Amino acid sequence: MADDPILLSPPDVGVDEEAAVLRALRSGWVAPAGPELDAFEAELAALGERDHAVAMSSGTAALHLVLHHLGVGSGDEVLVSTLTFVASVNPIRYLGATPVLVDAEPRGWNLDVDLVADELERRAATGRLPAAVVAVDLYGRCCDHTRLTEVCARWHVPLVVDAAESVGATHAGRPSGSFGVAAVHSFNGNKIITTSGGGAVVTDDAALAARVRHLATQAREPAAHYEHAEVGFNYRLSNVLAAIGRAQLAGLEAKVARRRTIAAAYATALAGIDGVGFPDDDPGWNGWLTCVLLDPAAGVPDREAVRLALAAEGIECRPAWKPMHRQPLYADAPALLTGVADRVFDQGLCLPSGSALTDAQLDRVIAALLRVLAG
Repeated sequence: MADDPILLSPPDVGVDEEAAVLRALRSGWVAPAGPELDAFEAELAALGERDHAVAMSSGTAALHLVLHHLGVGSGDEVLVSTLTFVASVNPIRYLGATPVLVDAEPRGWNLDVDLVADELERRAATGRLPAAVVAVDLYGRCCDHTRLTEVCARWHVPLVVDAAESVGATHAGRPSGSFGVAAVHSFNGNKIITTSGGGAVVTDDAALAARVRHLATQAREPAAHYEHAEVGFNYRLSNVLAAIGRAQLAGLEAKVARRRTIAAAYATALAGIDGVGFPDDDPGWNGWLTCVLLDPAAGVPDREAVRLALAAEGIECRPAWKPMHRQPLYADAPALLTGVADRVFDQGLCLPSGSALTDAQLDRVIAALLRVLAG
């Protein structure tokens, strides 16, 4: 119906996922482990051109255990993007370490590599290098991992890639999960592919993969009875959810193409309107969310006015991520700021971008958006 609500990025599931769940149930592997989980991990590793993958209950859990393996702990500091969802930063606090929040670059809104390079050089001179750098691929665009890899390698600081939003994206011809000592994915319900809830670690480091898998299964020792020598976590993905993930992975290319088509339609419709801007085009972008900047100084309504007006018409939009340095939880964290993240939050609006969005729904969103922008 024309007045049905249009959501920002709902799960895109269908008969293939139904068949996958039924297959998993009929196999008898309903308990956490099973052949679907093994196959999903192999497919994730191949997607990221990695040697190993460990499927987890969430991207947050994946990041937590990667940092745990790297020895991040009390007294350490970790450089991390400030323009992100809180799940990129919370695992640092889980481990008792301090996040150092780094601003975004103005072209694609990802981690500012110049700030990282300058900070690592400054810290190296004082002997206070961070325990790790966590680079977040924002809204499906990869960071400049080529430069980040070089910068971190120079000072022997581990680079961890938060690729929660960039499954299916590429940088310099390589998949998003192929960078860093490890990358983490998220398969939450609003992501480009979903397992309902879920995530993964992908890496070439066999010891890291084995350690993460061990910790994620309550750190159970190989004994007939239940033997535990250290605190573990209940972080593994289930066999049934992995079956959904396999069906989603099979349709990833089509989902990326559809989201990029939606983004192109927005760009065409909004071209030439003063005060409306987009991040720079990136040929490796997976199209996860289309975000626009609305500058009221140029004559368009402000972001919140547009969001509320569209919500009144049953169209869900969301502000861009509120930077971590403006969150009450992290207001006291050290930060390296240039003002880019603040501008993106103040002016940024995420538009409906789901791959199941129909042409009719897209036309409805664009028509409503143009009416609102015209006042």
